[in-house]
Amino acid sequence: MNQTIIITIVSLSGLGAIAAVILYIVARQFKVETDPRIDAIEEVLPATNCGGCGQPGCRAFAEALAAASDISDMHCPVGGNEVMKLVGEILGMEVKEKDPYIAVVKCSGSFEHRKKTNIYDGAPNCTIASLLYGGDTGCAYGCVGLGECVDACDFEAMYMDEKTGLPVVIEDKCTACNACVKACPKDIIELWPRGRKNRRIYVACMNEDKGGIAKKYCSVACTGCEKCVEVCKYDSVVVENNLAVIDPEKCKLCKECVFVCKSNSIHMINFPPPKDRPAVQERPNRKLARTRIETVGVEVTGVEIAISNVTDGTSTENEPEEGNKTEIEKNITKNEENPSGDHKEGGDISSENDNKA
Repeated sequence: MNQTIIITIVSLSGLGAIAAVILYIVARQFKVETDPRIDAIEEVLPATNCGGCGQPGCRAFAEALAAASDISDMHCPVGGNEVMKLVGEILGMEVKEKDPYIAVVKCSGSFEHRKKTNIYDGAPNCTIASLLYGGDTGCAYGCVGLGECVDACDFEAMYMDEKTGLPVVIEDKCTACNACVKACPKDIIELWPRGRKNRRIYVACMNEDKGGIAKKYCSVACTGCEKCVEVCKYDSVVVENNLAVIDPEKCKLCKECVFVCKSNSIHMINFPPPKDRPAVQERPNRKLARTRIETVGVEVTGVEIAISNVTDGTSTENEPEEGNKTEIEKNITKNEENPSGDHKEGGDISSENDNKA
């Protein structure tokens, strides 16, 4: 073998060995100790890297969990309580169960309720369209309708309804990963507690204009009338910036706010059909006696007097005695006896009838 080749191989091998020794010494000297629990936590996480926990990925969430002294405020929405229970076992901490969340669309401005005022001809992206102008309707707070939230969902838990032009959340598939919330430029999608028996009540409107302006462009817009605030017994509804807001932690799902909302901007989900409320009882029937009364120097016409508890024109037991009757009551009695209509001063009707005969 050529001597030059041998020298080259030996030299490169020696340099490689020396470099390996140096790298080993440096690695041992500057070694970063990692918490072995991080790897264990990462293994039980769903590895979706959705960011619903507030971290950029599952690895970052595992590191934050391992470094935290209290994880009561930390939660994996995709894995839910089962995954967090396993995390608590690894960390040796007690984890409280939390109500599962679901994405809700807080806009009711469908094609029927929110008429278009222009046609958008541009990139089919909600963020781009919202940066250019307020939208293709008069409501600048409503859904743009280009489906960016649907594209952001990795679980196929949303779709665009062709009839309404609004996104629809598929409850069985939604993991509350928060991806659609971040993707919506109008902030009309929010994570909401699923609630007892999967029932929930929320205001499906984000319009902060005054009532008249809001109703002009959307027939189901919240007007900020505060009727929902008045009927709520649990102080769970407030009006901020002309818009009703419901606190899901205080709401008891009594549905009173839904019944008083004339705009139909408060939605109740997965409730049974409302029962018919008892009808309001009508007031007692009253007999209206209409008469034309002539008094001395004064003529009163078209006087309506409500007489209660009168049957077949006979007086009741509470009718005042003849001597205690007022002048008006006497004239009413004479008018009932002679329905021809004309009364002379002093009530002398019979003399006029005799003359006519």
